Amino acid sequence: MEHFIHVLIHYLWEIVPALAIGFFISGIVHEAIPEDMVIKYLGSPGLKPIFYSTLIGALLPVCCWGSLPIAVSFSKKGAKLGPILAFLAATPATSISALIVSYSILGIGFTAFTFFAVIIIGLLLGVAGNNIKGVAPKASQEISCPHCSMKTGHDKLHGKKTVPQHITAALRYAFIDMPKEIGLELLIGLLLAAVVATFLPIGNFIKIYLGGWFGYAFSVVFGLVMYICSTASIPLIDSLLKQGMNTGSAMTLLLLGPIASYGTILVLRKEYGLKVLGIFLGALVFLTILAGMVFQFISSI
Repeated sequence: MEHFIHVLIHYLWEIVPALAIGFFISGIVHEAIPEDMVIKYLGSPGLKPIFYSTLIGALLPVCCWGSLPIAVSFSKKGAKLGPILAFLAATPATSISALIVSYSILGIGFTAFTFFAVIIIGLLLGVAGNNIKGVAPKASQEISCPHCSMKTGHDKLHGKKTVPQHITAALRYAFIDMPKEIGLELLIGLLLAAVVATFLPIGNFIKIYLGGWFGYAFSVVFGLVMYICSTASIPLIDSLLKQGMNTGSAMTLLLLGPIASYGTILVLRKEYGLKVLGIFLGALVFLTILAGMVFQFISSI
């Protein structure tokens, strides 16, 4: 139990700042970005909205936990499922800071391939998301207007908000409404991650079995059940490579691990249902294994 508490505190120390940033950005999105703008750039069909969300996600310096409230905010503003899935894949998989750390530890080959693989995976998941029929985010409880207790979206009837009112509304949405929306799922996901990290015996297993093709199976299982962020996972990947893990399996883990957190799984399940979650995870596993195999082939040339 003492080790579990230590691991949980470690995760909290790592995740809470990212969550705070994510919640804060979600408040800005909710208050400062008009709904018609979100619909224009992320709510229209085609590849362009998916590309926008993928590129923004790849450069945004937040992990999967921080990306969840931002994605939910975009969704409730009218963004289509495709850009949402692309954002949820690209944002945690890499960032500017992760690319810099990757370059310094793993080299230019790993870094360049990771960046372009994230873009391609985000685009493909986005296309898949836009082709899922009959799916919409579950409606959440409407936030009441502070002036008349009617539903929001008609504040202009009361005149323009002052700057302090905008700030108050953004902070309320970020740190009161959004935690109510997805806070329970995030907490459960964090507890699960701590339980797995505490009680799953992987030390000897890693040293013995990761030299061959079985490494891909390990990367999938490990990536799905463990929480690892894009930046913090790089020293782990470097350690596994030095112990004999093949480069393709390492790339699969580097891509899959940060995306497939318990938080992402539980929030997707709540907002879009099991169908979308199953397609997202299935496509993600397939694409990350394929990327790993391609990278292993390139590395062997």
